Amino acid sequence: MSPEASSVPRSLAEALRARDDASLAALLRDRPDLVAPVPTDLTQLATRAGTRASVLRALEHLDRFTLQTAQALAVAPDPATYDTLHELLAGDDGDPAVDEALPGAVATLRRQALIWGDDDRLHLVRTARELLAPSPQHPSPTGLGPTVREATSGMSPGRVQQIVNTAGLPSTHDPVSAVTALTGLFADRKRMDALLAGAPEAAREVLTRLMWGPPYGQVTADPATHLRWLLDRGLLLPTAPGTVVLPREVALHLRGGRAHRVPEPVPPAVEPAVAHAPQIVDATGAGQAYTALATVEDLLKHWDQGGPAVLRAGGLSVRDLKRTAVALDAPEPLAAFWIELAYAAGLLASDGAADERYAPTPAYDTWLERPVAERWGRLAAAWLAATRTAGLIGGRDIKDRALSTLGPGLDRSAAPEVRHRVLTLLAGLPAGVAPAPEAVLSRLTWERPLRTPQRDGTEDLRIRLARWALSEAELLGVTGRGALSSHGRALLGAAPDPDPDSLSPERSSAGPSTATAVGLLAPLLPEPLDHVLLQADLTAVAPGPLLRPLAETLGVLADVESKGGATVYRFTPASVRRALDAGQTAADLHAFLAQHSRTPVPQPLTYLIDDVARRHGHLRVGVASAYVRCDDDAVLNEIIADKRAAALRLRRLAPTVLAAPCDPATLLEGLRALGYAPAAESAQGDVLIVRSDTHRTPPRTAPEPVPEGPPPADTVLLTAAVRAIRAGDLAATAPLKAPGPAPTGGDLPRTSAADTLATMQAAVMTGEAVWIGYVNADGAASQRVVAPIRVEGGFVTAYDHTADEVRTYPLHRITGVAELAED
Repeated sequence: MSPEASSVPRSLAEALRARDDASLAALLRDRPDLVAPVPTDLTQLATRAGTRASVLRALEHLDRFTLQTAQALAVAPDPATYDTLHELLAGDDGDPAVDEALPGAVATLRRQALIWGDDDRLHLVRTARELLAPSPQHPSPTGLGPTVREATSGMSPGRVQQIVNTAGLPSTHDPVSAVTALTGLFADRKRMDALLAGAPEAAREVLTRLMWGPPYGQVTADPATHLRWLLDRGLLLPTAPGTVVLPREVALHLRGGRAHRVPEPVPPAVEPAVAHAPQIVDATGAGQAYTALATVEDLLKHWDQGGPAVLRAGGLSVRDLKRTAVALDAPEPLAAFWIELAYAAGLLASDGAADERYAPTPAYDTWLERPVAERWGRLAAAWLAATRTAGLIGGRDIKDRALSTLGPGLDRSAAPEVRHRVLTLLAGLPAGVAPAPEAVLSRLTWERPLRTPQRDGTEDLRIRLARWALSEAELLGVTGRGALSSHGRALLGAAPDPDPDSLSPERSSAGPSTATAVGLLAPLLPEPLDHVLLQADLTAVAPGPLLRPLAETLGVLADVESKGGATVYRFTPASVRRALDAGQTAADLHAFLAQHSRTPVPQPLTYLIDDVARRHGHLRVGVASAYVRCDDDAVLNEIIADKRAAALRLRRLAPTVLAAPCDPATLLEGLRALGYAPAAESAQGDVLIVRSDTHRTPPRTAPEPVPEGPPPADTVLLTAAVRAIRAGDLAATAPLKAPGPAPTGGDLPRTSAADTLATMQAAVMTGEAVWIGYVNADGAASQRVVAPIRVEGGFVTAYDHTADEVRTYPLHRITGVAELAED
């Protein structure tokens, strides 16, 4: 055998063995599932790289043209040359785009160990061939059928000879040579043109219909003349009763040598659709970012005293989602997105109580104290990394169970990668330019093509994730008018950092990309105002965002009537009573309004506050189960006489005390419904001040994203993994020095105790490495290549090349030792 022939790898393991460390590290980086756990040697690495699950995962991460290249190899002979592969993709007429893209596609497949061998002997990994090769159960995307040899495997030798003779070929002595001759005819362009020149017109139409697939057709027991012409010459071959197939070689001739109807070596461009001024995009994104923050705050404020109950199976009920949507004045899918976003940011969780409910977390209070831009940065970073997908809410899982808000089953590990990719495509366009959404989706489809259609006829999950990413980015202000904003670009790390001195420690610790985005967004947000405009119709207009203390106090004193560019608050007796219940006095409210109004306080508002305050606390409600006491017995007489109070079942305990069998909260609501303004009191008789921000969950961490398979290995792990694989391969393949039979099939070296000791002592003096068999305390046997350093006291200390460290081995556990060959 020549040296050239001996250097040709005969298996994937040998091909991997010929790679350098950088190439092995690239393989492990591209296919991280091969690293967990680290293979013991290159043979095990090759075996694992050829498993069905690993190959399928690798194929699903190929772009369309690289996948088309693998599909072409699956219908080519094994092994195939580079020229054969090129012809299958470029056809007889050639294609300059294929010429340019094919070397990169082959390099990608070779780097990921999906093909091996040199360009004159390209082997597709057997498992990949099984997955991609055409079969009746799994048609190939190429639309090709079986080869002549595969289609005639069950045909009688006499019938094969008849086909050969009818096709104008001489008879052969055996069916194998007959099939070879027929295959040669179909692969010969000139002879095939001459054969098809005599075909009936109807026969050529049949071939044209089957040419691009599917290659199977139906015939009757007595086929028509033009079909009989095709069957007699093997241009159609029977595969089952009533079923015929177009052989692969015939289809390739009719296609001009192409395996695919439309090769796609060039990714579709993300063309610009609309161009806006970058300043308009940034301003639009900033406005939407502020709206997003206000919506999340409204949601958590709505659940401040304890939100909806947690379902037994986890999540939020449909009824509670509808109530929340009404409170936020938003559609239910949008309300579900805001709830999931707050949960992903760690601002919302279940309280873990016996009657478990959702409530804000302690992190929400800290978050509220941060500047507006930093609060947005936390939400945007959480959205970008979250695997929980709000778009799935309302659908069904694989067990046909409803997917609910905050419930299980919403994690999709591909979501963060899709969001990053969508924003990266937008970042590739000039500032202010928005693409058509379909152009983005077409590009993503090319990068991760669909290998199989969805069973329910819906879009592929990756495309749905991309659609949701585009709409959610607009809701969060990452994009504005469809274009990526400057702070959205910075969120991806695609923009320079602002002045580092302007970043607070909290913003700097959030990550460089998020801190940069926060720095760019902050100047675009409106400055909070310290005033409102009071009007005579008992309303107050906030012409912009308010300072937090002002907004919180005003939110207790008045009800929000409308939102938009300006927020309108309305004062009512109930809202004023709510402020008095929170511990404010009439004087406090008058002073507050006078301080924060740019207009004079209207007289109707002053009268409203004084009137409600005069009656507030005149009645006291406590526990009896509940009681009412009042210094003015005339008021109690009035209540007893009111027929509307019959449901409360009040009875007089004293001239100034009434008792009721209901709880204090029910009694309070009942009296307020009658037009009174009672105040709750404690067991000591003091007025009970009720605050609305008391219910919080115990400290909770944000949900961890669910990774898609093993996480990518870093450089340190890759270096250690390659070193361990090399060492293990050395131990498994290092040749023994003659004489001495080499262990076979994993057998351990066997020598006597005296020979083992002598060989070890000699290796210490010469510094050479030896091959040992070792059985540990658990009885597990292994082979190792070691370089002995010291032998004493029944132990040998040696550098273990397999483990890449110095170890000590008891001599009685070493089964034998063999010297390594010089080479």
